[in-house]
Amino acid sequence: MWIRKAFVGILVISAIALALCLPGPREAAEALAAQEDSAAQAPEPAPPEGQTYIGMKACSACHFEQFLVWRQDKHAQAFTNLPAKYKTDASCLKCHTTGFGEPTGYKTAADADLAAVSCEVCHGPGSKHQEICKPFATAKTLSPQQEKLARDSIYKVQPSNACIECHTAKAHKAHPKYDK
Repeated sequence: MWIRKAFVGILVISAIALALCLPGPREAAEALAAQEDSAAQAPEPAPPEGQTYIGMKACSACHFEQFLVWRQDKHAQAFTNLPAKYKTDASCLKCHTTGFGEPTGYKTAADADLAAVSCEVCHGPGSKHQEICKPFATAKTLSPQQEKLARDSIYKVQPSNACIECHTAKAHKAHPKYDK
């Protein structure tokens, strides 16, 4: 009988000691929040210089599921929904195409792969990302080093607020009246 009491006593003391050593839910949440804050404050590495726009079809070759979701979004129809007489208007093309005004961005309707608000509006030009990631195209999972190479070759989201360039608050950016 005394052995059972001693064993229970040891279990209770062990449980108390363990509880004192391990963080509680509040401490664990605070530690996780501190980690997230430091990660959020760390600047995202800038992708390699000299990137060019490659267009949504090139992006969809590896990111097909994301492409299918994007196709259902209004941004995919930003150019096609633009009235015909405005499809050459520079003030409209800045918001209804990808990379307009940039050397390798949208210039004319011949650049159909850039005629929408597509991947590279948010992530920046993707030529180096495509080049760096091509060897990983058949991999089901990436090693941490491969993941870092891929991640550092393009922005997760550009540091400038790409959305605000065309949208303000919850409405479309004010622009001259146009005929539909």
